[in-house]
Amino acid sequence: MQLAKRLERIPPYLFAEIDRKRNELVERGVDIINLGAGDPDRPTPKHIIQAMHEAIQDSTNHHYPPYKGIKEYRQAAADWMKRRFAIEDLNPETEVISSIGSKESIHNTFLAFVNPGDYTIIPDPGYPVYRTSTIFAEGQPYPMHLQTENWLPNLKTIPQEVAQKAKLLWVNYPNNPTGATATLDFFQELVNFCRHYDILLCHDHAYSEMAYDGYKPPSVLQIPGAKDVAIEFHSLSKSYNMTGWRIGFVVGNSLGIKGLSQVKSNVDSGVFKAIQKAAIAAFSTTEEELQSLVAVYQQRRDILIEGLQSLGWPIKPNLASLYVWVPVPKNYTSQEFVNLLLDKCGIIVPPGNGYGASGEGFFRIALTVEEERIYAALKRMKDAGISYQYYANIQGLKK
Repeated sequence: MQLAKRLERIPPYLFAEIDRKRNELVERGVDIINLGAGDPDRPTPKHIIQAMHEAIQDSTNHHYPPYKGIKEYRQAAADWMKRRFAIEDLNPETEVISSIGSKESIHNTFLAFVNPGDYTIIPDPGYPVYRTSTIFAEGQPYPMHLQTENWLPNLKTIPQEVAQKAKLLWVNYPNNPTGATATLDFFQELVNFCRHYDILLCHDHAYSEMAYDGYKPPSVLQIPGAKDVAIEFHSLSKSYNMTGWRIGFVVGNSLGIKGLSQVKSNVDSGVFKAIQKAAIAAFSTTEEELQSLVAVYQQRRDILIEGLQSLGWPIKPNLASLYVWVPVPKNYTSQEFVNLLLDKCGIIVPPGNGYGASGEGFFRIALTVEEERIYAALKRMKDAGISYQYYANIQGLKK
């Protein structure tokens, strides 16, 4: 028996490797502070759980669901898009499809549109799945460098020969891993670019509700005519503390939705109806309730930013996402520094280069642990002499 050769091009999933290291240290009795994965630590809101209880009791929900989602869920998703982004004209039949979270639908989009040798234009740094799914589809990933001053790409730097052969262009704002945000003007540039080259624009909007200081991230579908070229991926995982439930939806371009539907009908059997019913309840979450969830992460962000600033880090609060993107001290690579944090402080964070070559020189901190653990992590760094401006001290630790 032999593994498929495509797996030789795919490294272990970044967070699977982080989990492996964590488990090894835990078995050795090390008190690990895991600031790695963006998995909300608070429970799913009670009204969603109650809706799930009721739906489970209804035996009509125990059968195979429709591949593209029950009608009520697709309508609820379209209604949510209307309330949230003032997008009036989404057709639940042809422009909305349910998904098993975002990761599944992202992967299936590559299978639906990418032929062997086709380019996909993916952000660098970016969510690792964009690259690995390109490889699974036998395409060619083209890393689109994100400029460090704003973590947006300069579309003019994409070679014409790449654009002409590209089937998909991916963006993700609020951004993972950098926490950067994008404006409607930038989305207009993307729509224009993808229309010119006949590329399907894919906006991964998993962090649409994870925003702070009154900021509200926009949707690419707010751009007039965006549905001609764009689909947008939404997940309930982060917004409503539902990562384990595996529920999301994709909206936009009808051909994009059709392609996803064709793949889904052949590789999975849809989302359990009871979970879809619970997700409908999630869409009814009031703005006050949602902001109480978001306020937890904003407070953690403030504690972390203030603590890192006190250790010399030249960073400012980001407006969105569950992450803080932090430069490594001088004379260190990303991997060297995260190894230092693990060895000296028992802190797990992913290295920036795990998200692409352009992530070198950074590491990512997730805001998904209690405030006490963030304070403890900062104290461990201070006690170990780890700071940004006094990098010589860290260099001594390195030796």
